[in-house]
Amino acid sequence: MDQGRQVFAVDLLERYAAKGRGVITCMAAGNDVIVLGTSKGWIIRHDFGVGDSSEIDLSAGRPGEQSIHRVFVDPGGSHCIATVVGSGGADTFYTHAKWTKPRVLSRLKGLVVNAVAWNRQQITEASTREVILGTDNGQLYEIAVDEKDKKEKYIKPLFELAELPEAIMGLQMETAIMSNGSRYYVMAVTPTRLYSFTGVGSLETVFASYLNRAVHFMELPGEIPNSDLHFFMKQKRAVHFAWLSGAGIYHGSLNFGSQRSSPNGDENFVENKALLDYAKLSNGAEVVKPSSMAVSEFHFLLLIGNKVKVVNRISEQIIEELQFDQVSDSTSRGIIGLCSDATAGLFYAYDQNSIFQVSVNDEGRDMWKVYLDMKDYAAALVNSRDPLQRDQVYLVQAEAAFSSRDFLRAASFYAKINYILSFEEITLKFISVNEQDALRTFLLRKLDNLSKDDKCQITMISTWATELYLDKINRLLLEDDTALVNRNSEYQSIIIEFRAFLSDCKDVLDEVTTMRLLESYGRVEELVFFASLKEQHEIVIHYYIQQGEAKKALEVLRKPAIPVDLQYKFAPDLITLDAYETVESWMASNNLNPRKLIPAMLRYSSEPHAKNETHEVIKYLEFCVHHLHNEDPGIHNLLLSLYAKQEDDSSLLRFLQCKFGKGQENGPDFFYDPKYALRLCLKEKRMRACVHIYSMMAMHEEAVALALQIDPELAMAEADKVEDDEDLRKKLWLMVAKHVVEQEKGTKRENIRKAIAFLKETDGLLKIEDILPFFPDFALIDDFKEEICSSLDDYNKQIELLKQEMNDATHGADNIRNDISALAQRYVVVDRDEDCGVCRRKILAIGGDYRMASGYTAVGTMAPFYVFPCGHAFHAHCLISHVTRCTNESQAEYILDLHKQLTLLNTEVRRESDGGMTNEAITSVSPTDKLRSQLDDAVAGECPFCGELMIREISLPFIMPEEAQQVNSWEIKPQNLGNQRSFSLSV
Repeated sequence: MDQGRQVFAVDLLERYAAKGRGVITCMAAGNDVIVLGTSKGWIIRHDFGVGDSSEIDLSAGRPGEQSIHRVFVDPGGSHCIATVVGSGGADTFYTHAKWTKPRVLSRLKGLVVNAVAWNRQQITEASTREVILGTDNGQLYEIAVDEKDKKEKYIKPLFELAELPEAIMGLQMETAIMSNGSRYYVMAVTPTRLYSFTGVGSLETVFASYLNRAVHFMELPGEIPNSDLHFFMKQKRAVHFAWLSGAGIYHGSLNFGSQRSSPNGDENFVENKALLDYAKLSNGAEVVKPSSMAVSEFHFLLLIGNKVKVVNRISEQIIEELQFDQVSDSTSRGIIGLCSDATAGLFYAYDQNSIFQVSVNDEGRDMWKVYLDMKDYAAALVNSRDPLQRDQVYLVQAEAAFSSRDFLRAASFYAKINYILSFEEITLKFISVNEQDALRTFLLRKLDNLSKDDKCQITMISTWATELYLDKINRLLLEDDTALVNRNSEYQSIIIEFRAFLSDCKDVLDEVTTMRLLESYGRVEELVFFASLKEQHEIVIHYYIQQGEAKKALEVLRKPAIPVDLQYKFAPDLITLDAYETVESWMASNNLNPRKLIPAMLRYSSEPHAKNETHEVIKYLEFCVHHLHNEDPGIHNLLLSLYAKQEDDSSLLRFLQCKFGKGQENGPDFFYDPKYALRLCLKEKRMRACVHIYSMMAMHEEAVALALQIDPELAMAEADKVEDDEDLRKKLWLMVAKHVVEQEKGTKRENIRKAIAFLKETDGLLKIEDILPFFPDFALIDDFKEEICSSLDDYNKQIELLKQEMNDATHGADNIRNDISALAQRYVVVDRDEDCGVCRRKILAIGGDYRMASGYTAVGTMAPFYVFPCGHAFHAHCLISHVTRCTNESQAEYILDLHKQLTLLNTEVRRESDGGMTNEAITSVSPTDKLRSQLDDAVAGECPFCGELMIREISLPFIMPEEAQQVNSWEIKPQNLGNQRSFSLSV
């Protein structure tokens, strides 16, 4: 690998890390904290997060040489477990980052702890929760420590390897919280075996269950200097593991969501297992097994001699070799081991005195190429960082498929390439091998991968794909004659696929171009389908009509988005094709104007129909008239004309007798044209209908005359309809009588009897003398004797009644004359203190202004006056003024006009009297009396205080609008009280 692009880099972190406390024997790291164990029994803690270090002597009080065998630190860097081995045996200590003195785990005395498994998911700074310890004699213990207790909570044995009691060399634990408790997965390794323990509950329960069942293990025999087990953590979860065994590096993925059961009943979470043979690392030289290992996301770091070989976990290839800058005094033992800090994402190496940091620089940047070389294309795509890398993955897949002549698969991959190959290069590849299907597939996949902004390219590719579809369809038809009838044929499948394509691309395909293509290839059904998608409803409907599919055409017309004008345009063709379905569709629609459907209805009506066939137009017109209450004269006239052409006139008569206005105020009883109806009925010889129309048009004589030609009973009924015109009614009955007399054929006496019986039906309207002129001159009077005598008796009674009425009138005239004579003698006594009802002055006062009373005859020097029977009296001029003011404007003008004329006329009379005219001549002047009489009637017809004039004044307001100024004068305005003087009143 290019050194400029190295993934792993080594830097010296601390040269004299042991601080003179012996040489480094072991090391552990977590959360930027490094804990070292030395050969003199010291633990040295370097906290690089805060830049501090501390030392703890675990050999104090122990005789002889003491050395730290193993040291372990949790992922958070707070908890530390270390084992001291010396001449006095082995002891295990626990210490916390906050403690200055360690705590010996007395129950583990004499046991050498080789491995520790931390509960990474639940551990905290204050509590370790469950911790599993693996010993040199194959035992597993569980301990837990709370920092505040200053000692362990408990130490209890969990399990012991009885079958092959080897040392526990590596230990890892994964936990998860389940609904029924905690789930544990524990993996332990010895030099030759990898054991798996799993279960739900407590750790004690999980391991106790293995007393009754076999332990699941993987055995790989072989010798190894230091067997080791590592979990790689990602987002606090183990995603893969690696076991440094004698046979090689056994590794795989961990999938804790799978929960697949293994043959022995355990849940197996291991996937993609593989074994890396050490022979691959020697390049043909002598195989040297690693002495230590660390695991990153994609690589193994293997310590071989004084070098660290970085091996890609996927390709199993060595990508880098790391060299360490060591001092001379450290070369004796070289690099001792590797350890990792999963929390900080760092790796460390150490020798007897120094600590080296191995940093990682984007180790996944070339993994896409690794997976690609291994033909794991899915993983290569997942690890690709940019479009160019993805294009290279797609290109390799596409070319592999193309080389194997899997053109359809190659087309799918080529369609995903955006940068490496151009669109033209790819299409030419398929055209060169004449693979139209693959080319079509490529175009379709390309459409799926294009963004919506590439509108022009989308339209062009869609159009090209359309033509390829059409070419494929035609080639299938030529190759297979049964394609049209075989529903399972490839032809039917490609038709379905093509229609789905048109549906998906209807908004991007050019409408005109696509329709021309479909038409040029003769694909009428697909043309109609596309026209329907593009809402070209006229084309669709026209096609269905041509195919005789009236129902389908009507279904299209019933869609909400269809313009109503198309209903009218295709109505003639549809009603000719299927009258029943068309009319049913019309009746179901609520937005049609029946008048615009008249051409279609006339076309249907002009064709011959069977007698027992339902006339669909009549059905629709009846629906319009009776249910929709249509008032269009054209609709009513058309329905009437169709009724008139039927042999049975009952429907016509019912239609004529129906009142379509429903009794609406000022509404007509019918909406058809009666003159047109009459002409039509006369033409079709529907006489009863004509009689009804004549009667409706008030042409009763014509109605009766025509009815007499059909049925005398009908004529009588028509004659009886006239009620408000007695003369016309009698005339009509005479017409009927004449017809009855003239049409009777039998003996003369029978004719006379029937005529006399007819007279009784007229309810006395006709007399015997009215019908006598209709009989022949030679008819004998004896046959009419009784009727003539009866008639004479009636006349005699009428004469007597007239005489009685004349006598009553004479007596009434006499009474009127007597009343007139008495009226001339009538008088009223006026008291001399009587006041005028208007001015309150004395009625009989002498003198005064008589200008308003001009034209009246004065009595001495008294003013003329009126006295009413009720007792009220008024001066003439006061009464005229009062009535003029209180009555309406027109009456007031009339009164003033009469008074003016009377005044002018009296002035002329006086002027003539001065010339010598006598008083008798003056009094006998007729115009003056006439005017005075009219004025009396106008002002003195009734008492103004007791009559209608006073009643009308009740509704008038007390204050008239013109009296607003007077109202304002009544308003009480506040005065300045401060200027008023106050007076004290003494009581």
